[in-house]
Amino acid sequence: MRIFAIKDENLSVDIALGWLIYYVRAKAFYIELPEDADPWETPLLLSSFVKRGQYSVSSYWSRLWVQQRIIPRDRQNIGQVLKENGLTEYDEFQLLLLTMGRCAQDDCYLEEIPSEQLPEWLAERWKTKVEDVVPLKEGRLLTFFRNGEVRIADVKLLSEAHTECQPFLVNQDRFARVEVQPDGYGVMWNERAMLSDRELYEHSQAIPLTLDDFISFVQHRVVSAGEACRILECSRQNIDDLAKRGKLHPIRRDPRNTLFLKSEVIQRNQNG
Repeated sequence: MRIFAIKDENLSVDIALGWLIYYVRAKAFYIELPEDADPWETPLLLSSFVKRGQYSVSSYWSRLWVQQRIIPRDRQNIGQVLKENGLTEYDEFQLLLLTMGRCAQDDCYLEEIPSEQLPEWLAERWKTKVEDVVPLKEGRLLTFFRNGEVRIADVKLLSEAHTECQPFLVNQDRFARVEVQPDGYGVMWNERAMLSDRELYEHSQAIPLTLDDFISFVQHRVVSAGEACRILECSRQNIDDLAKRGKLHPIRRDPRNTLFLKSEVIQRNQNG
């Protein structure tokens, strides 16, 4: 992770207008803005978020802000530009470093800082970052947060403000492809279809469950096909046949393994 303070050369005081955070392996940008930000001083594009009371900018819009400050990919002589700067391919982050975010549209620039220099209140904001997510039926998400809370969110309600998420609600297989955004900034189905951690936290219902509870359930109540063979004292071929005939119901199947609820396997054994 690389962290940059967003500053303005024209301001009389040396303060950060926001922070650009880049996750190297995920190649994802996120921008954090202070809650007392002045929309007139906040960089263009980001000021609209301040006006709406949104201070964590999604990776999609953060990337757009970065792209406004670097050489565009479709520039006619882009190959020559990359070569002159020692780059073998188009890399948004490396291009951003060349100018440290300076561009013609404003007087902003970036200054890299260590994580220790981030404000303490940002750590408080990050307590609602997402640790894990489980897709449920009927467009609901079981979401585990960094502060230890577990909540259920109805994506159908949230999708009224996020129409890009609606196509994933009509098909359970597509809905189940939900993933956690880098460092828990929310969940996503693709770069446009995203829900922030704050939205999920504020528009969800808390339930008396912890991530440790959920892990314990998986550890003790989910078995592999091999374990099912041991319980039923049969071959893998028999397990596959039971599943094919609907006598056992896999909860996950992939080319390497199949998982079952232990309770169903035991009941099958007890009932003959």
